[in-house]
Amino acid sequence: MKVLVLGAGVVGTATAWYLAKEGHEVTVLERQPGAGLETSFANGGQVSACHAEPWASPGAPGKILRWLLQDDAPLLFRPRLDAAQWRWGWEFLRECAPARYEANVRRIAALSLYSRGRLQALRAETGIAYDHLARGILHYYTDTAEFEAAARAVELMRGHGLDREVKSRAEAMGIEPALAHAGKLVVGATYTPSDESGDAHVFTRNLAALAGAKGADFRYGHTVIATGHGGGELTEVVTRDTEGQKRSWHADAYVVALGSYSPLIAAPLGFRVPVYPAKGYSVTVDVTDATRAPTVALTDDGAKLVFSRLGNRLRIAGTAELSGYSTTLNEVRCASIVRRARQMFPGAADFDRPALWTGLRPATPSNVPVIGRTPIRKLYMNTGHGTLGWTMACGSGAALADIISGRQPEVDFPFS
Repeated sequence: MKVLVLGAGVVGTATAWYLAKEGHEVTVLERQPGAGLETSFANGGQVSACHAEPWASPGAPGKILRWLLQDDAPLLFRPRLDAAQWRWGWEFLRECAPARYEANVRRIAALSLYSRGRLQALRAETGIAYDHLARGILHYYTDTAEFEAAARAVELMRGHGLDREVKSRAEAMGIEPALAHAGKLVVGATYTPSDESGDAHVFTRNLAALAGAKGADFRYGHTVIATGHGGGELTEVVTRDTEGQKRSWHADAYVVALGSYSPLIAAPLGFRVPVYPAKGYSVTVDVTDATRAPTVALTDDGAKLVFSRLGNRLRIAGTAELSGYSTTLNEVRCASIVRRARQMFPGAADFDRPALWTGLRPATPSNVPVIGRTPIRKLYMNTGHGTLGWTMACGSGAALADIISGRQPEVDFPFS
């Protein structure tokens, strides 16, 4: 089958890999000059399958209200004259109901665990390199009430197959000795030893090369400008290249893996994809003292940040800003990230010369991604992974390749 994949981020590239493995004739269209140069470029670097909690939780509305006037808040809602934003916000509040929250945890956990397994199998099969570390993720707390709430939730998460363990402050320091430099800020932690970390951009770039070796044709510098449809099915995709030339592309199946931009493809075709961009930020610094820099991947609950060691670099990422499609970098938020990193790991890295980045993460109100068929025949979606795109990429790609190939995916998930 001839399959056209729109988007060469980590999700689109993983989809292309699994389709090519199935023997399909795959072409990938990407507006950037290479793979993984937008949302996948400088994300948090964690394959966090055991951190399946969606943003929409029973306690989320109260926290968001407290953060409304904080420019450096972990989740910042900037109201706009944008019906899509307000609709997304209303649906987000609906997903905070306890029953919906628990159902979403179950779905996210199932796909994330499946995806991590597929990533591990891919790594064993190909030897792909991407600054991978398999030392687990330590989620530490600086607030006693938050730590106690997290400890109470451990049994619930274990019920979903997540190997989460409660750790005392001393045990947390034993897992990641670099935390000792932060003094007594840490009150406790939870630890997921089976989780991993790595550079999503390097992974995506190397996976694109592997997919290319299996016959996938990556066409960079092609921006989708229109689609054609008739009789209830997609008939073509039109792109413009870097020289302004238009081209029509035809296939037996079309996959939209355009992250936050996926709804812009669906709307003219008469259906809605419940995705809204959540702008995230990251800081990458060179490690200057390896004894003070973490090697275990970390999540800072108080600041809602993640720390990942990528070779001789330290990546700190997080926060979410619902402000439309703006990619303007907010230096206040970046400064807040640097300040927290310096506080937790003083002297560990060159915090005076950080590499700053911002990108749009495709978020659904439930944090459950949209994967599978659409109301338009031949058209498929693989989007809406939010902060878990790197975590879910291989599982999402493998599952969609199954669907396109006419098979039932192995994972229990509500595919469309």
